[in-house]
Amino acid sequence: MFGIGTPELIVILIVALIVLGPERLPEIARALGKGLAELRRATSGLTDEIQNARIMFEGEVQASARKPPANLPTPPAAVPQATTLQTKPPPAPAPDASAPPAATTVAAAPADAAPAKDSPGAERT
Repeated sequence: MFGIGTPELIVILIVALIVLGPERLPEIARALGKGLAELRRATSGLTDEIQNARIMFEGEVQASARKPPANLPTPPAAVPQATTLQTKPPPAPAPDASAPPAATTVAAAPADAAPAKDSPGAERT
C-alpha cells in the first residue's frame, strides 16, 4: 500500500515496542485497528453511494433519450416537397427594326484632365 515491505514493517514494530513499551503497545494497536476499520467502512459506504448515484443518473439519461421532452412540439408529418423543373430562360426579345440603334460611343476625356473624385478610376489618398 505505501511501498513498505516486510523488513521495514518489522523495524517500525520494534521501534514502537521500544518507545511505547509492552503494556501500552496492545492498546494502541487495538485503537489503531478500530480506527482503520471505521475508515474502511466509511469509504466503502461513500463508494457505494457514488456508485448508486452513477447508476441512477445513467438510467435517467437512457430514459430521457428514449422519449421526446414534453415541452417541445412534435414535428409535423412529412410533407412531400414540390419539385421544381429546370427550364431554360426565355429568349431575349428581337431588336425592333424601327427603333434607332443605341449609342455605344463614350466621349473621351482630355489626357491632362484629373479624374473626378467619385469616379471609379480616381486615386484614393
